[in-house]
Amino acid sequence: MHIYLVGGAVRDELLGLPVRERDWVVVGARPEDLTRRGFKPVGKDFPVFLHPDTKEEYALARTERKTGPGYRGFETRFSPDVTLEQDLERRDLTINAIARDPDTGALIDPFGGQRDLQERWLRHVSPAFVEDPVRVLRVARFAARFAPLGFRVAPETLALMQEIAARGELDALVPERVWQETQRALELPAPRRFFEVLREAHALAVIFPEVDALFGVPQPAQWHPEIDAGVHTMMVLDQACKLTADPVVRFAALTHDLGKAATPKHELPSHRLHEHRGVEIIERMCERLRVPNAYRDLAVIVSKYHLNAHRAQELRATTLLDLLENVDAFRRPDRFEGFVLACEADARGRLGLEDREYPQADFLRRAREVAAKVKPDETFAGLSGEQIAARLRKLRIAALKEM
Repeated sequence: MHIYLVGGAVRDELLGLPVRERDWVVVGARPEDLTRRGFKPVGKDFPVFLHPDTKEEYALARTERKTGPGYRGFETRFSPDVTLEQDLERRDLTINAIARDPDTGALIDPFGGQRDLQERWLRHVSPAFVEDPVRVLRVARFAARFAPLGFRVAPETLALMQEIAARGELDALVPERVWQETQRALELPAPRRFFEVLREAHALAVIFPEVDALFGVPQPAQWHPEIDAGVHTMMVLDQACKLTADPVVRFAALTHDLGKAATPKHELPSHRLHEHRGVEIIERMCERLRVPNAYRDLAVIVSKYHLNAHRAQELRATTLLDLLENVDAFRRPDRFEGFVLACEADARGRLGLEDREYPQADFLRRAREVAAKVKPDETFAGLSGEQIAARLRKLRIAALKEM
């Protein structure tokens, strides 16, 4: 029995990045060999064990073979005679198929992962890459994660990703896995690259047709010098990443203009009512991908009310209070802040306007603060529920007029 450090830990170590977790592969062993040493078995699909002290994962060396359609159509074989090279060969990218012998420190790199790390390529290990459609999402996520380091998807790997899309394999992806990879991408410094690679792989139209439909849709040059709604969306996502690390806000930035793809062609390049059309599109997309409610709810209010946010300083006090109430600013101050940040990202996600001032942000924050200070007092005594709400609203409108 021999144990090797594998995968991301070796890759990140070679890149000089922090190693967050370590995974190990065990060659020449059976499950009982590990349990006798105090390892705890976990997982149902294949033998993975937790180290009794470090709690790190140790997996028996295995091979995989596609046996049917879909994400789960794989046959996995575990045997003491499975070699380290065979185990590494089933992995997705060469940079993830490097092992280290902890006893000698030697690297085992049968597929050229070190070379690709040096040359900044994301390259598939073997033609079996096409057997797992999840790899399209994973490569896109790795492209986003390592974009700041200059990594690119190898042309031959991109061709295989396009082949997976053309064969309809992406239809077999389970929604939870799609969202898991997307959420992880949204947490990265450069999530824009995730969506760009999916588009280059012809996968965006399958996985996120609502986003893909924005590309090629014209907008008025007066407000959008970049013209293309898809380009604008990617720019807004970039700006959101500068403003916050919160993936919920970034998702709202990504989806804020989905309604523009539904604009009647005879109305282009104008997009009247796109903010309302986008609500239903967002809700359908979130239902399809099982997106958590927090993401959906912020995305919906940003779509519906972002134009009002841009006009905040021009609004009458009554309309301004309506906006604050509609986005639930008083009960959900954290979500209100996310709303403001997504709207600011929208205003700056335009060609040549990336560094523009957005005074509406502080104006909205101040308006919320002013209105929130107005609370029921002794003058509300004896009023009914509806009367209290009406009087509170009247006093808040008066306070906003004094801003």
